[in-house]
Amino acid sequence: MTKHLLGAALAAFVFLPVTSYAAADRQRQAEVARRGPDVMPFSLKATTHVFTKTADGGVQRVVAKSAADNRQVKLVRGHLREIRAQFLKGDFSGPAHIHGAEMPGLAQLKTTKPGQLAISYKDVAGGAELTYRTADIQLVSALHAWFDAQLSDHGADAMAGHHGHSHHDTPKQ
Repeated sequence: MTKHLLGAALAAFVFLPVTSYAAADRQRQAEVARRGPDVMPFSLKATTHVFTKTADGGVQRVVAKSAADNRQVKLVRGHLREIRAQFLKGDFSGPAHIHGAEMPGLAQLKTTKPGQLAISYKDVAGGAELTYRTADIQLVSALHAWFDAQLSDHGADAMAGHHGHSHHDTPKQ
């Protein structure tokens, strides 16, 4: 009998936090989705964010779930051009507003000095991408933490890319 009670208590201990984490994740994702339109002009539900970590930074790609959705493609491209310009000036207020000032990696990214972080823009099929590059290993770690936080916060509207494949894979609806 004691063995069964111990097993039940252990099961409750192991599984209850997972349930509460999942509920907390869903609540956070809902909050992020609610604040998203304040910064992002495109629809989160109609697009997919793809975050690919690289040795010297990473690639952030946003594509319309339907390649025929020209309105979303245009909005994504305009937004990524705009945030590239903001980020190069050290202005990370958009992500801070959507994800919170305590977002992992954000504090370090805000401290970048001109020339420390290169960010290039490129149109891709169905959207656009930003490539982040730095020789500073601490900034690489900050970018990776920032990507992980966005993956978690955007939930089903985001996915991890794989280096070497992100430039060819476009999510399909």
